[in-house]
Amino acid sequence: MGQGNSIAAGVYTWEDVQKHRSRNDQWLVVNRKVYNISQWVKRHPGGIRIISHYAGEDATEAFTAFHPDLKHVQKFLKPLLVGDLAATEPSQDGGKNVSLYILGLLANWWNHRHFQHHAKPNIFKKDPDVNMLDVFVLGNTQPVEYGIKKIKHMPYNHQHKYFFLVGPPLLIPIYFHMQIMKTMITRRDWVDLAWSFSYYFRYFFCYTPLYGFLGSLALMTFVRFLESHWFVWVTQMNHLPMEIQYETNQDWLTMQGASANWWNHRHFQHHAKPKNKVNEHYGMKYLNNRNANKLLMFKVL
Repeated sequence: MGQGNSIAAGVYTWEDVQKHRSRNDQWLVVNRKVYNISQWVKRHPGGIRIISHYAGEDATEAFTAFHPDLKHVQKFLKPLLVGDLAATEPSQDGGKNVSLYILGLLANWWNHRHFQHHAKPNIFKKDPDVNMLDVFVLGNTQPVEYGIKKIKHMPYNHQHKYFFLVGPPLLIPIYFHMQIMKTMITRRDWVDLAWSFSYYFRYFFCYTPLYGFLGSLALMTFVRFLESHWFVWVTQMNHLPMEIQYETNQDWLTMQGASANWWNHRHFQHHAKPKNKVNEHYGMKYLNNRNANKLLMFKVL
């Protein structure tokens, strides 16, 4: 969109936008406005790759998540504007969020939760990913606090042992599913609720003739059990070794890079466009990290 002023403002469909997703011709959509970023990508402060990942797509959520001062960035967007999405077009292209619905999950629930995490990573009472419901205590601050207040909901001095029985096996099969259902009902997200139930209907419709109802239920539970282990070890063990504390009013970028500066480049790309193969850099070596061991082995005084 460095050429935005030379192109007459118009109305575009997703098909029009998706024609501009090559290396030298890139358009994207933010808040239903269509921008030509072809020249801007080379000057993008966050790097070429992050913004280019959204060529031909709706970048509204990522744009909002990674630009806390929206008024400041508007001056850069204005000369890149080429038009608007047609009123008949959905706000997001059809490929968005489908994978979550297919799995019976709630896209809005995940976005809401995950955006909070990256807005205030590892901040107690603000980052839902470190809310352990008093089952575990994390970091250097919380164990001391619980010890002083004599909070003993669990035998925390043994949490490095019961973690393997409670954390990886139960996160997705039990906790996530309970939270998803609660969120859909309390927020009255009836459309999302219908999409979620459609997954279970399709699943049992396909597998009950093969394995029976109980066999299909057992298969689903087993797959969720394996999936939960993968999710905990591959994702959470890369966040929890970071410092976990109460609000310190640090700037957003500092909080994102609290673990290591090299992590920013790759992890920002991951959260801009998460791909399965990107998890290759999440190696299990983190489990041997001294901080990770410290996380699992600390005692409450």
